Amino acid sequence: MSYKALAEIIGEADKEGKLFWEIILDEDCRESGTSKEESFRKMLYMYTAMKEADSNYDASARSASGMAGGDGKLLEEYRKQKNRLIGNFLTKVMEKAVKMGESNACMKRIVAAPTAGSCGVIPAVLITYEEEKKVSQDKIVEALYVAGGIGEVLAESAAISGAKGGCQAEIGSASAMAAGAIAYLEGGDNETIAHAAALALKNMLGLTCDPVGGLVEVPCIKRNVSGAVNAIISSQMAIAGIRSKIPPDEVIDSMRRIGSLLPECLRETGKEGLAITPTALGKLKFNDL
Repeated sequence: MSYKALAEIIGEADKEGKLFWEIILDEDCRESGTSKEESFRKMLYMYTAMKEADSNYDASARSASGMAGGDGKLLEEYRKQKNRLIGNFLTKVMEKAVKMGESNACMKRIVAAPTAGSCGVIPAVLITYEEEKKVSQDKIVEALYVAGGIGEVLAESAAISGAKGGCQAEIGSASAMAAGAIAYLEGGDNETIAHAAALALKNMLGLTCDPVGGLVEVPCIKRNVSGAVNAIISSQMAIAGIRSKIPPDEVIDSMRRIGSLLPECLRETGKEGLAITPTALGKLKFNDL
């Protein structure tokens, strides 16, 4: 049976004396009927696909609409500058988030994490962490189980679809998943993982889904950057000992309620928000956006 609350996962972990990721691994094995080794191999395969999508980024590629492509290279060049306001870790996270989103839009390998529209958040955070902190791939895979467990609860108790819950359900969910994963990698216990996810999700509540032309390009790709950076800072607050005053599962429930209250025009229909600005409606050509 799928978990419907983070408290259920933590309770199970405490009862069995296991870590958050181990509970999710066990559940996957029960549901799929596979061994732990096979489950782990499949998760490693997914992470490898993320890394391949990142390494195969083509700065010259453009999406069919002309709205996406090339910005990842700009951030790569920016990262090489010495007078940057932010450090290398966050700059690399930003770069990879854009590159992943652009590769998706340009019909390269698509890595939904948990959706195509939010595909840049988790890969950007975890790949950067592996590269900068020199941790093993196996440790990153464990973090992916953490992210997966959080995503499972979000999908069961709220939504991960922009059409159902707005962009808070896509970028917000991905950001919460990534925050929990980083909290684990940074040595946080199960409670810290849950609060990192809650802190990240709180910052994304109410985010509308208003893609231009119905494509997950504008404003989606840049929102991946915000979601990724939000995940990092939220994980660090949780690691510092800060706790969400609203319990994590209540935050998730709030996202569900907010999503149901969002009018249809703000849930991936292209009828409001940025989707109906003069520029979006065609006063400029797509490739001028």
